[in-house]
Formats: sequence, C-alpha cells, structure tokens
Amino acid sequence: MDQSIPKSFLKNFLGQAPDWYKQSILAFLVLNPILLHTVGPFITGWVLLGEFIFTLAMALKCYPLQPGGLLALEAALLGMTSTDTIYHEVEGNLEVILLLVFMVAGIYFMKNLLLFLFTKILLGVRSKIALSLFFSLVAAILSAFLDALTVTAVLIAVSVGFYSVYHKVASGKKIHHDTHDHSSDEEVLTYHREDLDSFRAFLRSLVMHGAVGTALGGVCTLVGEPQNLLIAQRAGWDFVEFFLVMAPITMPVLVSGIITCVLLEKTKILGYGEELPQNVRTILEDFAKAQDAKRNRRDTIQLVVQGIVAVLLVLSLAFHVAEVGLIGLMVIILLTAFNGIIEEHQIGHAFEEALPFTALLVVFFAVVAVIHDQHLFSPIIDAVLAMDIAVQPAMFFLANGILSMISDNVFVATVYINEVKAAYDAGTISLEHFHHLAIAINTGTNLPSVATPNGQAAFLFLLTSALAPLIRLSYGRMVIMALPYTIVLGTVGLALVSYML
Repeated sequence: MDQSIPKSFLKNFLGQAPDWYKQSILAFLVLNPILLHTVGPFITGWVLLGEFIFTLAMALKCYPLQPGGLLALEAALLGMTSTDTIYHEVEGNLEVILLLVFMVAGIYFMKNLLLFLFTKILLGVRSKIALSLFFSLVAAILSAFLDALTVTAVLIAVSVGFYSVYHKVASGKKIHHDTHDHSSDEEVLTYHREDLDSFRAFLRSLVMHGAVGTALGGVCTLVGEPQNLLIAQRAGWDFVEFFLVMAPITMPVLVSGIITCVLLEKTKILGYGEELPQNVRTILEDFAKAQDAKRNRRDTIQLVVQGIVAVLLVLSLAFHVAEVGLIGLMVIILLTAFNGIIEEHQIGHAFEEALPFTALLVVFFAVVAVIHDQHLFSPIIDAVLAMDIAVQPAMFFLANGILSMISDNVFVATVYINEVKAAYDAGTISLEHFHHLAIAINTGTNLPSVATPNGQAAFLFLLTSALAPLIRLSYGRMVIMALPYTIVLGTVGLALVSYML
C-alpha cells in the first residue's frame, strides 16, 4: 500500500506528461531550497530562470503553466521575490493582459471573415515565395501600427482554420461535418498522412515568417512594442521622431529580413520551402466552393458586419482611441450583438485560447519579479555602463539582445532605459549619447530576441497556442527556424548600431 501511494501520486502529478519530465520538475523543486541555502539567492535565481525556460522548451510535453507555476510559487515561498513585486509586475503589464483576454477573443469572432479572405489569398497566390513575403510584410506593417499579439492571434486563427478543414477530410469526414477532433491523428487515412506532414511544414514556415515579421515591424514605431513607448517617453520622442531616429537601423534591417525570407524559401533549409501539396489545395478549393455555395443572406450579412468591425478595429488601433484590450472588448460586443451571438456558452468558447496563456504570462511576470529582486542582470548592466563611451551603443545592443533571448524584452528594456536615463539626469552622459543608447536599447531588445520564444510575447503566445501542437511547432523547432533571422537581424543591427552611433 505504501508503495502504491508514490506511484499514484506520480500518475496524478502533471497528468499525461512523461515520467522523466515529472521527475525533473520534482527534482527542481527539491534542488532550489538546497541551492538557496548553500550558494545563495543570486545563483539560485539564475538556476530558477533556467528551469523555467526548460518548462517552456517542453511545452508540447506539458503546458508550462503548471510546472512553471510551481517554480514561481516556490520562489515566492522561499523569499526570492515578494507578492508585492509580482503584483507590481502584473500591474505594469495590465494592458498586455487586457489585450490577451479581450483582443484574442475578439479575433475569434472574426474567424469566418479571416478564413474567407486568407483562403482566397492562399489559393490565389501559387508562388510559395510570394505567399511567404505576403505573410511577412503584412505582419510587419500591421505590427508597426497595431500590436504583435493581435497580429499573431490572426495568424493562429487562420492557420487553425486551414488545418482543421484539411484534417477533417484527411480523417474521412465530409467538409460540412461540424464536429471533429483535429488534435488527434488516429482517424487520418493512411494515404493522407504524407500530405498532412507536408501541410504542417507548409503552415509552420508561413507562421514563422509572419511571427518574425511582427518583430521587423514592431521595432520601427513607437506603438510597435510595449517597451518602445517607454523608451520614447524617457527620450521625449513623438511618433514621427521615434520613427525617424530608428529608421537608419530599422529600415535596412527590414530589407535584410525580407531578403532572408526569400533566400530561406529558395534554399529550403531549416524547415522552410515546403510547397502546398496539390491534394490539400484541391480540398481547400472544394471547401471554398462549398462555403460559397451554401452561403445565404444571413451568412453574407455576418461577413459584412465582421468586415465593418475589422475596419473599426484597425482605425481604433491606428489612432489609439483606447487601450488595445478595451478595443478588443468593443470588438466582442459589436460582433456578438450584430451577429446574434447572445448565449453565454457561445461567448465562452472565444476565451478558451487566450486565458491559459494569460495565466502563464502572470507566472512569467513572477519569474521576472525574481530577476528584479535578486538583481540578476545588474552585473551585466554595470559592466556595460563602465565601458568606453564609443563602444557602449554596440555593447548595449548585444547585452539587451542576449538578455532578451532569455527574459522578457519589455523588462530588459525597462531596466536599461531607466539606468541610462538616471545616468543622463546625473550628468554622467550627454543628451546625444543618451539618445544613441536609447536607439541601441530599442533595437537590441526587439531584433535578437526573435532567437527564442522567451524574448517576444508574440512568439511565446504562438508556442503555447492551440496551433503549435497541431503543426508540431516545438520550442526547439522555433529556435532552429528563427536561427537564420536571428543571425541576419542581429548581425545587421549590430553593424548599423556600431557604424551609425
């Protein structure tokens, strides 16, 4: 009986996750208090950060909320951070939380319009290179004026829509079947399996081009990323001025990113270059025809309403009439009210995608609170500020880039810009040098951070979304597929920062 208790515990603990994974998490939980009392909180803090990254890397084995949450709870109990600091981090990122809760749900109610438009594009553009460029450029342009998470939510919604259509037919179902579990391959017919794998690779490449596009566009403007606004406030730049001072770095980087996109599709390396299988194209064409044939007046009106609300969404975001999350709530209200969605359970489905990630993000903020309270990045910051002024912009770019790969780029930018502003206020550096460092901080936190899902909230959202397991997009695969972009964007960005500043 005594032996059965540990076995039952291990079976219940983290559910269907592999035993080796469960044992690793338990080992982390046992190890951390020992490290804290032997080597101190600073080293333990770095170990905790590595453990949390491990849970993200294994996201397809177990959703990171539970194991990451246990690590965060333990850190708070051990006194490595406080609940007040965690709350402060959450409070400082409230706009991101509101965005996830409401905007992603708003996009859910637009999925019919998005699937309609992107099906026409996917079937109309036969060149994979042209299609990849379209996804990358549209994501970049939208992210420069809207928000990377919103754009990523659109990419996810569209890709899941495409995948579910083909998976349904590949499983022997008819297109018009409403209920189908597209998360399981058990019913997929043998002769469809090869095409399904190719289709997954096709979608992975498009989504990754789009995700990197959000970073290419997000670095360019004051509203592109949350930390951009903070940097602009500290430097006293308005929208136009921010764009102009960043342009000597961001525009060549954008061009290099587009060239990289084309070369990756031409060379077909690291998971890129997969074409849309002809059988999948045929099924999607049949789906489009079937949808057009059965579309009645009510369906058409719903599409028109979604189109009107989509225009309102873009205008509201472009002119920043309110916080992004509140605009998302407006979208939910308008789309549900004018399309007759009035039952609670119908509305509830829209929040299923975003809320687990929202909870995970709060856990991430708890880990960031540990970084803050234990001053894990302070030695790096102090070392860079102690360097010769001539090399500081390049070193800030590198330091911000490396730290953003393993932590939140908003947090890294916040720490660095506040330290630099304090140095300027104290008269240690000139206004011109302060502006140079601000440019280096913005580009450093936005460009090399595409290396891992840790650095960009949009990448982390993609990794933990319902789409990732469907198309087999793991942490490691994301890192590998982002590697060419990381090298090009990091190298070009560093060279320009070194030369221009």
